[in-house]
Amino acid sequence: GDVIHRMLTATQYIAPLMANFNPSYSRNSTVQYLDNGTVFVVQWDKVYLQGKEDMGSFTFQAALHSSGRIVFGYKEIPVPVLRISASQHPVKAGLSDAFMVLNPSPDVPESRRRTIYEYHRVELDTSRISSLSAVEFTPLPS
Repeated sequence: GDVIHRMLTATQYIAPLMANFNPSYSRNSTVQYLDNGTVFVVQWDKVYLQGKEDMGSFTFQAALHSSGRIVFGYKEIPVPVLRISASQHPVKAGLSDAFMVLNPSPDVPESRRRTIYEYHRVELDTSRISSLSAVEFTPLPS
């Protein structure tokens, strides 16, 4: 939508691996995308965790196919995801969708209260994410 809200971005995501990554740490780190009309791919290549660069670099991607299929590919996961600290940024993997409704506030007639409704979430078991693995989401026929 045209409204950006912090809680909305926390509840609307397609995340192969969400953590406190710092792509600017290394000149070799990149976040690249490709769209050929059939598949849209985003790849995080050789990215490091902020303040934990000694853990090594991570390389993974998300591919969104026009058929609705979504594939998360993990090339390099140097440490178990469960060892990544969530103190500075949430650590999660999966899909989530939500929408926001602006309701008039009864106290202040000119203002609007934002209500976010998260209606679907699929959380991956992050203990199963490892190097050279993948997860495929296949849409239901409906």
